[in-house]
Amino acid sequence: MPPPPPPLGRRRRAGRSGRSFDAALDDTELTSARAQLTQGRWSAVRSLLTATGDDWDRRGHRLVVLGEPPSSAAWARDWLLAEPDSADAAVLLACAEVRAALRGKERPESARAACLVAAGLAPRDPTPWLAQLLLARTLGTEEEVVRLFDEVRVRHPEHHHAHHLMAARLAERRAGAGQDPLHEVYDFASWAAEQAPADSPLAVLPVVAHAERYRVLAAAGREPADPLASGHWTGRRARLVMKAAFDWWLEWEGEDHPRNRLDLNFLAHAKYCEGRSAEAAALFHRIGPHATPDPWSYPDRDPHHAFQTARDAALGSV
Repeated sequence: MPPPPPPLGRRRRAGRSGRSFDAALDDTELTSARAQLTQGRWSAVRSLLTATGDDWDRRGHRLVVLGEPPSSAAWARDWLLAEPDSADAAVLLACAEVRAALRGKERPESARAACLVAAGLAPRDPTPWLAQLLLARTLGTEEEVVRLFDEVRVRHPEHHHAHHLMAARLAERRAGAGQDPLHEVYDFASWAAEQAPADSPLAVLPVVAHAERYRVLAAAGREPADPLASGHWTGRRARLVMKAAFDWWLEWEGEDHPRNRLDLNFLAHAKYCEGRSAEAAALFHRIGPHATPDPWSYPDRDPHHAFQTARDAALGSV
């Protein structure tokens, strides 16, 4: 395993325009269930999670999104009152309390306790550990982050969200060191991509690691704040990483993965910054309206404006 990562700060979720991004991405069933949950109708969430089964990446994505609205914790508690043995209700409450703790509206200790209760009710489910990893990403120690990542991986070795969290965390090591092709975030991403099956979207993780490292270097003043002005995207290593990921997308696409649009945003951003407009345009077509704040906000940009500018330039060039 790679060495443990350092503490990581909070990240942007919306542009300066005030427009927000929909974390549900293209999951219309999730969008519908979330809307009903905000009105107190948790039965729709119960049905959604039953249908999700042990598709762990999809289950994690759905529960993290369902836990985001401020009212989710209250409705999860109502669900638990009606069905005290419901693992789904307990995991939803854990995710909701973690979200509240990250907003400063709940004590981290309470959120951790809810996660442990959920883990006891659903011992095979990586989602309670993912929820703790989300919390530790901002508030935990290096050792805690690594331990929680291992708890997720032992239940689902290819867990998409957990690997993204670790890449972001590792990228923040040695911010003042500047460009280093041997930085541990690159080793971690390469290791994860090599360990995963050929059709796994973790093939895109080296591109994610490259973007996360740019975020850190640009925030530290070691790279220009405008990614187009940075050589970070045009070096030999960057070109090889981006070609491998784009070739993977052409062969496998990964369209059925719940976080596919996030990967496509990272890949489109990379191709646009590399100056490969035709390849970026193909990715923008596939992304459709499902822009994500990461990585368009890196290092401190309005992600809506950055996405739209890049999309218009790429589509206008082909």
